[in-house]
Amino acid sequence: MGAVEQMVRYVRRSAVTGGLSTAASSALARLGREGPVRLTDLARSEGVSQPSMTQLVTRLERDGLVRRAADRSDGRGVLVEVTAAGMDLYRTRRAERAAALEGLVAELTGPEQDAVRVALPALARVIQEPRTRPPVDNAREKHT
Repeated sequence: MGAVEQMVRYVRRSAVTGGLSTAASSALARLGREGPVRLTDLARSEGVSQPSMTQLVTRLERDGLVRRAADRSDGRGVLVEVTAAGMDLYRTRRAERAAALEGLVAELTGPEQDAVRVALPALARVIQEPRTRPPVDNAREKHT
């Protein structure tokens, strides 16, 4: 599994536009994929404390990448949503990561490329399917 970790680190580091930290990039990507979410739920999903997420969202908001909006289902609640500029940045960074992965795959032999093209969609499918496997502990994952 060391090779997978190396690949993930390489691909993550390839996304440089916007100069975001790993935590900021992850939160922006989650908002870009999943849409508006309560700050407490975003903190939980990202495996950080609510005060840490509040600070991160404040920085992203100051940079014009996210905004806070009233939760229409609960007048006391606040949702965090990505702005148009934030979506543009999310898409650009995703394209940078995809290009980095494509570059790695291009350096492989033909049979290796074929194996990767079969394996990656299969892994994505297994990750997305509901299973009885325990949930990933993001907080613990970030410290290893």
